[in-house]
Amino acid sequence: MTVAIDPVDLAARLIACPSVTPARGAVFDVLEEALRPLGFTVHRFVAGEAPDGPVENLFATRGSGTPHFAFAGHLDVVPPGDGWGSDPFAPVIRGGLLHGRGAVDMKGGIAAFVAACADAEHEGTLSLIITGDEEGPATYGTPAIMEWMAARDIRPDMILIGEPTSEDRLGDIVKIGRRGSVNMWINVPGVQGHVAYPHRADNPAPKAARVIAALEALHLDDGNDSFQPSNLEVTAIETSSKTTNVIPGAATIQLNIRFNNLQRGADLVARVARIAGETAPGATVEAKISGEAFLTPAGPIYEIVSAAIEAETGAKPRLSTHGGTSDGRFLIALCPVVDFGLCNATMHKLDEAASVEDIRALARIYARVIEGALGTAAE
Repeated sequence: MTVAIDPVDLAARLIACPSVTPARGAVFDVLEEALRPLGFTVHRFVAGEAPDGPVENLFATRGSGTPHFAFAGHLDVVPPGDGWGSDPFAPVIRGGLLHGRGAVDMKGGIAAFVAACADAEHEGTLSLIITGDEEGPATYGTPAIMEWMAARDIRPDMILIGEPTSEDRLGDIVKIGRRGSVNMWINVPGVQGHVAYPHRADNPAPKAARVIAALEALHLDDGNDSFQPSNLEVTAIETSSKTTNVIPGAATIQLNIRFNNLQRGADLVARVARIAGETAPGATVEAKISGEAFLTPAGPIYEIVSAAIEAETGAKPRLSTHGGTSDGRFLIALCPVVDFGLCNATMHKLDEAASVEDIRALARIYARVIEGALGTAAE
């Protein structure tokens, strides 16, 4: 391509568009304006309605035929919070770091990939799958793009997700799978009453405590060669009473389980419901499974991404499944998927920042990945 892209400048322009999840509008305009001069055909559409929508999504493609390599990412960001050293949506470079909400997660990664595309002459098809809702419910984000792609018989051969996976240095970790996640709310009933007359009430708090104790004693698994052990964490406890002299009429336990591929979300929900019902008769469970665990089998995408990182950094990456989830939980249904991107130390934090040199080095790594996946176009 004859158009050069500075990934740091593009990242800054994306950051300057406030795009708290779900993202729409200006931030997609900036990305589209960068992609079209590079020869991409850009499709944008809005999906869904409240409460989980509307969500804007983008699919861009260049070239034709096979192989088909795709990059996936998201333009939405989490709320910045209070206490930043500068405006979170006014990008600034200080001490070699680009500061702003989304610098790491993951506007810097998207900018690096677009810059890589600018330098790439390739065979086959190169695509970008970009959603405005990864940080939120994701109901009308990547799943909606996949529906759009299926209706047009579009199916990549491999996908790289630009999530910030690096930890101590750029390129030290590539995620080859992700744990599943399920949120649950256990509702423990009781009978409200005056604290001086407990015989006329039924306090749900002690029953909720016994449920929590039973869950804390639950051993899910020991993990395996690819995944760490599954873990259950109670994240909130609430009762219906906020008054000192009232026995509450109900209590709610909120929990999350991050689970490996030895478990299934529905089975975990059933297991928790059984424990809750046995420990606190009448208790009910509501659940939302965010995604199942997945593992990409060893194959070419491992080798392509690892080789590109080693060529740029001089060190082989570690292949891991640790950490949170990503939209790979959806995309794995299409083809092999791995996640690789910037260092993640400041993602979702105040004063989020990415190394300027890392953003540029990531663009060079992504360019090598594109060449490894699609080759170089013949003159």
